[in-house]
Amino acid sequence: MSKLYPNLIDGELVTTATSLDVVNPANEQVIGQVPACGAAELDRAVAAARRAFKTWSKTPVDDRRAVIQKMAAAIDANFDELFRLLTAEQGKPHQQAQFEIGGCSAMMNAQSTLTLEETINEDSDTRLSRTRRVPVGVVGGIVPWNFPLLMAVQKIAPAILSGCTIVLKPSPFTPLTTLRFGELIKDIVPAGVVNIISGEDALGPMITAHPDIDKITFTGSTATGKKIMEGASKDLKRITLELGGNDASIVLPDADVQKVAEQLFWSSFTNAGQICVAAKRIYIHEDIYDELSAAIAEYAKNVKVGDGSEQGTGVGPIQNKKQFDRVCELIKDAKDNGYKFLVGGDVDPSGSGYYVPITILDNPPEDARIVAEEQFGPVMPLMKFSSDDEVIARANNSDYGLAGAVWTKDTERGVKIAEQLETGTVWINEFLHLSPFAPFGGHKQSGFGAEYGIEGLKEFTYSQVITVKKDALV
Repeated sequence: MSKLYPNLIDGELVTTATSLDVVNPANEQVIGQVPACGAAELDRAVAAARRAFKTWSKTPVDDRRAVIQKMAAAIDANFDELFRLLTAEQGKPHQQAQFEIGGCSAMMNAQSTLTLEETINEDSDTRLSRTRRVPVGVVGGIVPWNFPLLMAVQKIAPAILSGCTIVLKPSPFTPLTTLRFGELIKDIVPAGVVNIISGEDALGPMITAHPDIDKITFTGSTATGKKIMEGASKDLKRITLELGGNDASIVLPDADVQKVAEQLFWSSFTNAGQICVAAKRIYIHEDIYDELSAAIAEYAKNVKVGDGSEQGTGVGPIQNKKQFDRVCELIKDAKDNGYKFLVGGDVDPSGSGYYVPITILDNPPEDARIVAEEQFGPVMPLMKFSSDDEVIARANNSDYGLAGAVWTKDTERGVKIAEQLETGTVWINEFLHLSPFAPFGGHKQSGFGAEYGIEGLKEFTYSQVITVKKDALV
């Protein structure tokens, strides 16, 4: 019998009469069970968060910082257990799991240092006006399966730093690491300040619709984000949505082919391509297209696809069967349309585990599904371009606008291109770097609001203006 991981509700570890199985995507074996929470457990968690908010919102901010830092220390103290559990439930190789777990504590420590300063609007002979930030209240957090613990703590830390309390729902595909984190912080966080409840997808709409939740913060697909926005509109909940992306990388003709090939590969294939800001479309200048595409393909042939717990694995399995089927469908569509493959393209249906071979396409048309849609898997299309204006227009021809990258020795030219891309983040000569001190959010249908930095922290607050008329009663 595999382990049952309890929920954290009102400072207590809680189970339910029924449970959900959690499967290792590398071998399709059940590795744990989690409570199947419904309306009753949600009501209890929200009520606890509401009670705790009355005290927590008035707790000195330095005390709130200290709690967050203790939570981060608990992650570090249990590092080995957490990264191995993360690989088992999510599939990512150990090295990438270690990066996520280490990033969780680093992110929490960094965010704990943020300060919301009051702003003086007017200080004249007649009036003093200032703006302060006050916490929204009870937050409902919904996180995805690709970076389960990192996405959880990047919602928990700013929420509770601002003075809010939170009820957080992990994905039913990857709840184990987050619930284990809940066990570790049980005696660190005051009861009700952080509540973590697991359940099937139906629990998400219950959170969105709950009348005593004041804000929703969600990371996931654009389609689900639209449903959350619609549901939250009924009682004007505040929302932060970090949604899908179809990020374009642009490689200019002066790029060093051998140096950039490896970086471009990992910008697309880290975490088996299951990253919202992974490079989903790579545009290579025609002068170096043949050389660079061959170098990327050659590098790909030496990367091991397999169980993330095995030595030397670089790309693990797709996390779940539904996403595996979708990636396979996109590959089949490309084959049916006669597009050329440089690497991969054949999925072996035999055996256990949701494995898709590294697949690289050679210059498919702009309207190909593999170019126009977010693949979220280890499949990368390479395309030629001939001019800056052309590639900027092609990169911007998308409903998404999350991130992008430009690769060039001429950083001034790279910045000029970056400034014309319709995305929230653009990297020059790097990839996948997110700072806890810089806002992260999407343009167009890639999101609403921001995470990280002061702007992300403000998302958990209202502005309040207090104006004093001087000598009014004298």
